[in-house]
Amino acid sequence: MSNILDGDNQRFTQEVTREFFKKVYSYMFAALAISGIIAYATGTQEFYFQYFVNVDQFGGQSISPLFYVVAFAPIGLGLLIQFAYRRLSYGLLLALFLIYSALMGLSLSSVMLVYSGQDIAITFFVAAGAFGGMAVLGYTTKVDLTQFGSLMYMAFIGIFIAGIANIFIGSSALDFGIAVIGVFVFTGLTAYYMQMLKTASTDYSLSGIEREKLSLVGGLMLYILFINLFLSLLRILGSND
Repeated sequence: MSNILDGDNQRFTQEVTREFFKKVYSYMFAALAISGIIAYATGTQEFYFQYFVNVDQFGGQSISPLFYVVAFAPIGLGLLIQFAYRRLSYGLLLALFLIYSALMGLSLSSVMLVYSGQDIAITFFVAAGAFGGMAVLGYTTKVDLTQFGSLMYMAFIGIFIAGIANIFIGSSALDFGIAVIGVFVFTGLTAYYMQMLKTASTDYSLSGIEREKLSLVGGLMLYILFINLFLSLLRILGSND
């Protein structure tokens, strides 16, 4: 009898986990679709110079404030969603998620101006393969990745600060180094976060709405990791037009 009950419990756990990850990946792919469509639609020189470049009366050009809003607003939104999702209603959380995806699309539109379509397509599939492999590893491994994840987060903070500094320094060597380290950091965090999500998916103390919120946040985090992995690989593999 106990073997039958254990088997039923295991099948129930597998079904709950499967349903949770179905929602996680639905949110992730929705964010990718929104960002991709907007990036493609706005990734033109006409759009860039109309909205992101100011021209003074003498013909001088400078980056408009809107560019910095589009570039840095997703950071604040992402942090808000991750750390306040328990207190926010699902409707507000979904609205912030959609705004975040749209802003990221606008931010990624500049990629269309720098790299060729072929480079973007090839890098996307390379990133998808690396992401998928690490996601499976994180889901299936029995090794506790908690300490590993903490190290990856520390490395992420380091390359984030270095990336901000390099905006003003403009070093191509530093940019390449950040990209190389970023590939290892974002693939490592993918495995770590997949393990975290797998553990969270079997938390039966969560209510239905809490589980829905968590799946949205999980989808957002995987989306962020994939986009950053893609951009890191693009800086390594792509050739500027």
